[in-house]
Amino acid sequence: MRSDQMKTGLEKSPHRSLLKALGLTNEEMNRPMIGVVNSFNEVVPGHMHLRNISEAVKTGVRIAGGTPLEFPAIAVCDGIAMGHQGMKYSLASRELIADSIEVMALAHAFDALVFIPNCDKVVPGMLMAAARINIPSIFVSGGPMMTGRLRGKELDLNSAFEAVGAVRAGKMTDEELEEIENNCCPGCGSCSGMFTANSMNCLTEVLGMGLPGNGTIPAVQSARIRLAKQAGMRIMELLEMDLKPAQMMTDKGFHNALTVDMALGCSTNTILHLPAIAYEAGVKLNLDLVNEISERTPHLCKLAPAGFHHIQDLHEAGGLPALLAELASHGLIHTDVPTVTGKTMGENIKGKKILNPDVIHSKETAYSDKGGLAVLRGNLAPDGAVVKKAAVAPEMMQHQGPARVFNSEEEASKAIYGGKINPGDVIVIRYEGPKGGPGMREMLAPTSAIQGMGLGAAVALITDGRFSGATRGAAIGHVSPEAAEGGLIGLVEEGDLIRIDIPGGKLELVLDEAIIEKRRSAWVKPEPKITTGYLAKYSQRVTSAATGAVIVR
Repeated sequence: MRSDQMKTGLEKSPHRSLLKALGLTNEEMNRPMIGVVNSFNEVVPGHMHLRNISEAVKTGVRIAGGTPLEFPAIAVCDGIAMGHQGMKYSLASRELIADSIEVMALAHAFDALVFIPNCDKVVPGMLMAAARINIPSIFVSGGPMMTGRLRGKELDLNSAFEAVGAVRAGKMTDEELEEIENNCCPGCGSCSGMFTANSMNCLTEVLGMGLPGNGTIPAVQSARIRLAKQAGMRIMELLEMDLKPAQMMTDKGFHNALTVDMALGCSTNTILHLPAIAYEAGVKLNLDLVNEISERTPHLCKLAPAGFHHIQDLHEAGGLPALLAELASHGLIHTDVPTVTGKTMGENIKGKKILNPDVIHSKETAYSDKGGLAVLRGNLAPDGAVVKKAAVAPEMMQHQGPARVFNSEEEASKAIYGGKINPGDVIVIRYEGPKGGPGMREMLAPTSAIQGMGLGAAVALITDGRFSGATRGAAIGHVSPEAAEGGLIGLVEEGDLIRIDIPGGKLELVLDEAIIEKRRSAWVKPEPKITTGYLAKYSQRVTSAATGAVIVR
């Protein structure tokens, strides 16, 4: 056992004394030591119940003959961090999570790990750590939040963000807003739509790193506790089999994840996180693969924000196994990849059926014969930009309009709420990329304001920042190279024409090349916004959004 390094032999008597200080008996020390990585805190509603999940995991580990030892991971609530300096830390926390888990796991010679994530950056951060450490590992998330209800209408976090815009536009009263505020997030769990957290928890299951149900069993159901116990028991079998993340997180595994990503219409943030996880797993994943897989993958689900269904509906319709079975029946899934069940993906999904065709469509009744995300290129984004085309109004799939240029999210939001944006405009928010932000903030506040003010089918927004999974509309993010790196988005001026062609995969500034070169020669790189602390170090080392915004080793 790896843990023998810290507990076996004459020389390890001092080590054993410290383990005994924890209350461990000789019998417990003789068993495999299983690290339980728990991202519980009292700040993030998606994580406030993770003590219960952790206790269930530890019960499962003990049932199967292991000794569980819990340690923490940080977690940021993107919803609470949204719209102020806090959002600069969200994406950057992903690297801290991965690094700190590496420190704990290797410093204490664990034999295997059980990861308990739930919300946005914790899932990819933990998957990055699992790939990097590469010892037997399994994931069990905290599960999705139930939808809120008000007068028979389903609500989610996005309802509150968009209601703010409606109040500003005079379409809703403050009292109506408070009613939504009081009812849209009814309890624990990751926010209820196909937002970033649920997207990544679903893709964890598809990567083979979580048991069936990991992505969709609601947080409040006892089935989630049973799943956690099963994960605790299962890690002991994975240890016996010596089945490691590298055997699951392969080219085929990531192809499966991208395929399901396209079929579900997941958050655009997956196009940041999957390449980052692949980087740690030693797998090359470039943006061109996104469009290649999207071209052959039907869009089978329209979950919020693209539609009206939520994760609980996906679960009741058969969950990921049913979706995977449908895709596999058309040869779109690699069924021979191993999973933490000890069986192949094909064995896991054998006989699974779609239980509600209104939620999970078949290939024959797909919303589209192409996937829900797209990568755009052109002179504005030679290295790529990402859009959730499944959530774009039909009339905005192709659009040309004047640029309205802002150098921060706050400037743009002020203009939107101030009624200074007109139908047809293309809002440009720049210097919000991984380096320029720093930290690549999400733009849910301005995109929700656009929707709430009734401009969702008339205005586009492009940024070198990113979007929440809750964003809908013609919102194009991850524009690369970013403005702070000299990208063309930094040279756009008020009134310039911008052409968007989502079906054609194009994002272009309609401007003579000579004018562009003149602007480029006059451009001066701005001073860093933050010069001290973690974000200053992060901005110096982080790579482009096109490569997953990773910290290169």
